[in-house]
Amino acid sequence: MSSEIPEARLLAQIHPERLPKHVAIIMDGNGRWARKRRLPRIAGHRAGMNAVRRVIEACAELRIPYLTLYAFSVENWKRPRREVELLMQLLKEYLKKGVADLDRHNIRLGVIGRIAELPASVRQGLRAAVTKTQSNTGLRLTLALNYGGRAELVDAFRSLMTEHASAAGAAPSLDEEAIRRHLYTSDLPDPDLLIRTSGEMRLSNFLLWQVAYAEIWVTETLWPDFGKKDLLEALLDYQKRERRYGGLG
Repeated sequence: MSSEIPEARLLAQIHPERLPKHVAIIMDGNGRWARKRRLPRIAGHRAGMNAVRRVIEACAELRIPYLTLYAFSVENWKRPRREVELLMQLLKEYLKKGVADLDRHNIRLGVIGRIAELPASVRQGLRAAVTKTQSNTGLRLTLALNYGGRAELVDAFRSLMTEHASAAGAAPSLDEEAIRRHLYTSDLPDPDLLIRTSGEMRLSNFLLWQVAYAEIWVTETLWPDFGKKDLLEALLDYQKRERRYGGLG
């Protein structure tokens, strides 16, 4: 849970030159939030959308360059059909109503995942939102939709195999950089800070390649209750850490 320190005091402790360049968030706990209040799960998802708005606005205010949100995984299709339909409807509502706010705050929207497998109406909304914000120069907001870290690696290797098959002469060398160029996130830096809400201690198949050296911060706060104060606490904890990347620092 959040500390009792006022938000303004937390903000005053933030060192602007030591902020992470890229924050990634596993947004977890919508269902538990609703269950605690004896509400339907969709009420938790709607409340979670408000948390999305709060965190996007906070990252934009703090001038964090990149924010990636785990919005819908490849495994989420296993949920009840009605819940999946409602999640897709919420996404369409957000894209329809929220894109103007993104554009007004100079935020550029991107998407990663197996987007072709999403409903046509969702794909249309995504294309429109990405196109409308593509010239913005502020926060790069990326939504991971129908995303899975293993699926991303499979798609990257398939793309590499196609590239090698079409190459004339000897096949290009295979190294980490070659794989990175074929990831969904090839135009993004790796996350510096990975935040997970609801207290679960697992990656849940999220950015498996990219978070190899990310600092991880887990909070018991359920996603619908997560706000700017929680984000500031995560950032302050990040700023206290020494990142050695396997070295001695």
